[in-house]
Amino acid sequence: MYNISMRMMHIKEDAEDVVQDSFIEAFNNLSSFRYESTFGSWLKRIVINKSINQLKKKKIPVVPIEDQMYHIKEDAEDIPSEIDIKNIIKGIRLLPSGYQQIINLYLIEGYDHVEISEILEISPSTSKSQYHRAKKKLIEIVKTL
Repeated sequence: MYNISMRMMHIKEDAEDVVQDSFIEAFNNLSSFRYESTFGSWLKRIVINKSINQLKKKKIPVVPIEDQMYHIKEDAEDIPSEIDIKNIIKGIRLLPSGYQQIINLYLIEGYDHVEISEILEISPSTSKSQYHRAKKKLIEIVKTL
């Protein structure tokens, strides 16, 4: 849970606070746990929501997205054939915070665009277009590293 929060918060103390608050909230609300998922995935969702709320409190904006759908062609030749994982991690850290959130939620945490849209309170099409922009930007950054 700490790693999830750390990927979003980037500050050790903030991530620790979020995890602690998440555990407190989870245990205070155990009666509302409906056993529709594992306790771990329920707690993970609480950690992600608390991290996002903390970022909103700090006024770190999500990168704004227009309400139109972009049709982005998937080009395999744009992706370098051999990518060093350290460069990818460094590249993710260089992305704007909104892009980082989408990349972390989609690629690392495994949420789909419908779940991301619920978490970030955006439309699924906005989640998809934000993801494609973030991926394109990440590829550009990784190529320069």
